[in-house]
Amino acid sequence: MLVYTIKELCRTCYTCVRECPAKAIRIVGGQAEVIVERCIACGNCTKVCSQGAKVFLNTTDRVRTLLDKEPKVAAIIAPSFPAEFSDIDHRKLIGMIRLLGFEYVTEVSFGADLVADRYKKLVTGSSEYYISSDCPSIVNYIKYYHKELVYKLAPIVSPMVAMSRVMHKKYGDDTKVVFIGPCVAKKAESTEVDEAITFVELREMLSTLGISESNSDPSDFDPPAGGRGAIFPVTRGLLQTANINDDAITGNIIAAEGRIGFQEALKEFEAGLIKDQHMELLCCEGCIMGPGLSKNGKQYNRRALVSSYANLKMLAIDNVEWQASFDEYSDLDLSVRHKPEEKEFVLPEEKDVNDILISMGKKTKKDQLDCGACGYETCVEHAIAIKKGLAEVEMCLPYTIEKLHKSVKDLALSNEKLSSMKQALKQSEKLAHMGQLSAGIAHELNNPLGVVIMYSNILLEECKPDDPVREDLKLVVEQAGRCKKIVAGLLNFARKNQVNHQMVNIHDLVSHSLESVIIPDRIKVKITDSTTNPDAMLDSEQMMQVLTNLVKNAIDAMPGEGEINIHLEDTLSDVSITVQDSGTGIREEDRAKIFEPFFTTKGLGHGTGLGLATAYGIVKMHKGQITVESNTDAAKGPTGTKFKIVLPRRKE
Repeated sequence: MLVYTIKELCRTCYTCVRECPAKAIRIVGGQAEVIVERCIACGNCTKVCSQGAKVFLNTTDRVRTLLDKEPKVAAIIAPSFPAEFSDIDHRKLIGMIRLLGFEYVTEVSFGADLVADRYKKLVTGSSEYYISSDCPSIVNYIKYYHKELVYKLAPIVSPMVAMSRVMHKKYGDDTKVVFIGPCVAKKAESTEVDEAITFVELREMLSTLGISESNSDPSDFDPPAGGRGAIFPVTRGLLQTANINDDAITGNIIAAEGRIGFQEALKEFEAGLIKDQHMELLCCEGCIMGPGLSKNGKQYNRRALVSSYANLKMLAIDNVEWQASFDEYSDLDLSVRHKPEEKEFVLPEEKDVNDILISMGKKTKKDQLDCGACGYETCVEHAIAIKKGLAEVEMCLPYTIEKLHKSVKDLALSNEKLSSMKQALKQSEKLAHMGQLSAGIAHELNNPLGVVIMYSNILLEECKPDDPVREDLKLVVEQAGRCKKIVAGLLNFARKNQVNHQMVNIHDLVSHSLESVIIPDRIKVKITDSTTNPDAMLDSEQMMQVLTNLVKNAIDAMPGEGEINIHLEDTLSDVSITVQDSGTGIREEDRAKIFEPFFTTKGLGHGTGLGLATAYGIVKMHKGQITVESNTDAAKGPTGTKFKIVLPRRKE
């Protein structure tokens, strides 16, 4: 495996998925994993991974072993080396490479000279139109994904393989060859090259062995020396090396580079949109931007460094010697036969793809944004990748954001419900404690209070009409009676009654409740029945107590004329009763306390503060809900209070 993932460093940003031209990266368990059988070894993912999670195979140990065991090892250096080693004089660099143990150090630019010449003869002497084959990643891509175009690949080896053949012819077949360059794919391009390392790996080897400019002697490349091939690694370098017409009007060669550029060119070429044109394709933005160079280098600065070196080289070159070397190898076999890879990539059925799109909320074409955030150009491509097991639904950014918004909304709703339940639980606990206390107090007061009531009434009956004590006794009897009502309310509030469920018509229940309340003429009562089925399983006596309490409170809240509206509604599982008045309302600071025992907004001596607490307890025993809305400010709309009771239709 040339390229792989360090899983503990992967942060699932999908950058590698977006930048991989072969879509050879699958997301498994939230981590990016390289698919060996799809990878074209372009190394693009290693360039764009900001976390350093994507790395390529390090072959420095294998090169070190080769140097230790073999007597004759040649290093062939890619012509893009000035873009990497601008900080080192090129003659010093050659000396440093020799110190590693290389017997020969030569330039691949001579191989580029030979390849460019063969390519020129091919495109000028044939009626066919070809795709350049010097970039191994382009060759792999066409073999995997555009098999019908394999025959269009120029049947010429790359400059690296050409130089390897030169080295074997010049220095013997027993010479081992190590390629040093900017490309990861070169590590697996050809068995004619024994090993390949990148410029970054070369720096690592030099640093490990402590080799630097200060402890090395300057040296020149071993023959044969390269010529115009020194410009080969830049965009349109093949054309310039071969002196092929590159004019935009009269030329017939299209140059495309980078993952987007070369893919688009191939699509148009395959579709027949590009006719009577050859194509020079590079997977990177020129070899000067290969993954084997140090990161953060600038493209045009590197181009200038290579151009400057090539210019100086051409000024100093011995043309006679170069021509002699060129003629010597002009008959060297540089042919290669390209064959498509036998890899089948079956497309999933359209129905399966549509099902996946629908699951991501993409029900219509309009929903398919094709934003590319997932790493795929279209939503359909993403869905196909999901079906193939190469991607995950969560990679879709709009879907994930929408899902996140829904989760936040659901969480807010859950928090609201939790808060409401917490408040209800707190209220229930408070009422339970108050109930126990109230029961104890009422029980203890009942007996002595009964004695006070009985004897005060006896004394009042025996008292003569003109007795000055009579008025005092009447007051005692009256207040003792009031105490009896309070104690009765306490007992009523405190008791843990079992709900006696019976089928009750809620419309009749409301009517009977109103009959037990004295309603002044100034108050109008209106019942609106919107139920489809008014029957529910309730305890009629207890619910009548709730309704009479609410109606009495509504009457007390309207000292003048007013109106009470009672609205009945239902659903399949619930019934609800709303009691709304046009009274003075309840102040906001009092609303949280209205269901607490002994809390009352009525004047002293005008209420026990147990009515709403008792109503709350009864509703809760029915497994229902009672809520209140109120307004005391006429400027904000009608004043008044609305109590809504929601009860389950059936016994839970």
